[in-house]
This record gives sequence, C-alpha cells and structure tokens, in this order.
Amino acid sequence: MTAPLHGIVVADLTRVLSGPWCTRILADLGARVIKIEEPGFGDATRGFGKLLKKGDAQDKSTRSAYFAQPNTGKESIALSLKNEKDRLLFESILEKADVLVENFRPGVMKRLGYDWDTIHKKYPHLIMCSISGFGQTGPLAKRPAVDTIIQSMSGIVEQTGDPNDKTGIKVGPSVSDIMAGVYAAHGVQ
Repeated sequence: MTAPLHGIVVADLTRVLSGPWCTRILADLGARVIKIEEPGFGDATRGFGKLLKKGDAQDKSTRSAYFAQPNTGKESIALSLKNEKDRLLFESILEKADVLVENFRPGVMKRLGYDWDTIHKKYPHLIMCSISGFGQTGPLAKRPAVDTIIQSMSGIVEQTGDPNDKTGIKVGPSVSDIMAGVYAAHGVQ
C-alpha cells in the first residue's frame, strides 16, 4: 500500500522538538523529509540527554535519544543560510519541495530572506508551516516560548504537583511541544 504522503518532499528547517515532531509525522506518513541543519553544530538536541551507541560494533560514535526519536526517517544536510553557496543549494531544495516547515523565532525567516511573502512569490507551489509559541504576529509574538512556559501559561502546571503546598510541577514529557508538532503536521496534510 502506498503511504498517504508518498511523493511529497518536505524541506525541514526545524530544531529541538515541536518542529521535528511535526516533520517526523510527515515522514511517517511517507513524505521525503530533508532536514537542514547548521554546519558544525546541527540541531542542539544532538547532544541532549542520554547518548545511544549506533548499531554497528565498529562504530564508536553516539547520538542523542532525544534527537533520534523525532528525527528518525529523515535525510539531513548541513547548510548555512547565511552563506551564498549554501543558500543556492537550499533554494534548489525549495524548488523541488512541496512543503517548508520552520520553527525559528518570529522574524528570523524574514531576516534570512525566506519569509512567507518572499517564499510565496518565488515558490508559489510551496506550503509553508511556521511553528512558534505565540504566533508570528500579535502582542506576544516576540516572547520566548519553551514547553515549560506554555505548560505554565496554559494551566497544566497548576493541575500537577502536591495540592497541599499548591506548588505545580511540569508534566514530564514536553506535551506542549509534542502537541504543537501534531497540530502542525495535521495542518500541513
């Protein structure tokens, strides 16, 4: 049976969790996902938490379980969107892509020259999904957002912990990031 997104190409400019979770779902549904990472550094989660040894006994390299889970099933390339040669390569990926997913802070894509207006003019076929904690515009758009902040502002933290001392505790998994990725993936489909 053919996967629902077979033949769809996704350019993935995401990092950490919400964006990679979105593109992992798209990959699971059959899309070809090309993850673009910063040269020499890559996604910050490559070094988070417990490191796993790769399967081959000869290979002594490691990878982060935190990185591996949401990034399985993807291709990866290191490109600097501030380097002209790399930008040309990125744009050749965009020409073939059906979807672009990013989760930079609002304004970063504009500074790089890849905001919606520019992208849509040059690649009118491309669907663009931008994931951010408080949206791209509006009074909270420029505020930083990580899972703990979203859990706190949404009231999840208040629902956990010890009711006697009224101290809330973050839910273990990054549920806000994961759900943002799930909803973004469904929005793209």
